[in-house]
Amino acid sequence: MKTIKLILFASIVSLYGCMNANPKNDKLLAEATITEIHEESPTIQVALLLDTSNSMDGLIDQARAQLWDIVNELSLAKCHNEAPSLSIALYEYGNDNLSARNGYVRKVLDFTSDLDDVSKSLFSLTTNGGSEYCGTVVKNATGELGWKNKAESLKLIFIAGNEAYSQGNISYVDASQNAKEKGITVNTIYCGNYAHGISSYWQEGAQLTGGDYMAIDHNKATVHVTSPYDDDILKLNRKLNSTYVPYGQEGRQKVTVQREQDDNAISYSEANAVKRAVTKSSHLYKNKSWDLVDAVEEEAVELDELKADKLPEALKGKSKAEIKSYITKKAEERKQLQEQIQQLNTKRKNYVAKASQTSDDESLQSAMLKAIKE
Repeated sequence: MKTIKLILFASIVSLYGCMNANPKNDKLLAEATITEIHEESPTIQVALLLDTSNSMDGLIDQARAQLWDIVNELSLAKCHNEAPSLSIALYEYGNDNLSARNGYVRKVLDFTSDLDDVSKSLFSLTTNGGSEYCGTVVKNATGELGWKNKAESLKLIFIAGNEAYSQGNISYVDASQNAKEKGITVNTIYCGNYAHGISSYWQEGAQLTGGDYMAIDHNKATVHVTSPYDDDILKLNRKLNSTYVPYGQEGRQKVTVQREQDDNAISYSEANAVKRAVTKSSHLYKNKSWDLVDAVEEEAVELDELKADKLPEALKGKSKAEIKSYITKKAEERKQLQEQIQQLNTKRKNYVAKASQTSDDESLQSAMLKAIKE
């Protein structure tokens, strides 16, 4: 890793300036000393802990429907004029189908930048029963996930549910202290009355790490506003899919998952499918593990060393020069399509902003974005 020297300075900045979520760095910043650090890309890590007990169908629906809005907002973040990467992890808790020995907690997905996998995992969740142990799931997420140990990382836990935060054998106070020591901020989202959430310790659960406490109406249906630009964006999305060049066994599987998640998005509404298409046109949607265009761009694959049996049917029997030319053409085509989608999305956002009613939004999306920006 390349090492550079930077002058560190004391400042309080928002996410849209630069992220420094580790309180241990305060002294270094205040002294404005010259320090050697590793040049690493800034990272946003979000662990989403969802209550999947019997009453939480509305919460799961909001998470599925609003994922792309949340990611699109995060795609605007900057640190030192550099766009941070995004990793999302997912836990479910409070479901009687889960192991009692594990405190009715399950890690559904480790940190990943594969947004199709995040969507697929959210659609796999079902609700049942419920013994909701918040302290246990926060402790597990803190200890099991691969949290980054660097200054320019924003490390966030979002836990959502509707039972007392103090249930279970693991103290939520101890779990919060462990998270705080790792520089992780725990944000709590109570599904119900704001005052009830306070009396059942959800607010304290957030305050212990300097996080935000919020209450949402988890049964409120997500409202998707259509625009005159939606059809054109969806047409461009279909063309965008044709620029993906799957390689290897994983590629054959993942290209199917990609189309399945397009279908899942549109199952909610055309507008939701549009938001997913916008995500696919952003820098946060990368698939170097299975797509040759992204793999070549990010230097994850050397085409000259790629075995013939890893190639898609369209490239088998082609010369190295022909393969490189094909990948270059697909990359250029994708860039043009992504730019067109972004341009239409700017017009779409302006239209939606004017058409939407101005009211307090009590959704999962609104709560998460409020906490992240603060």
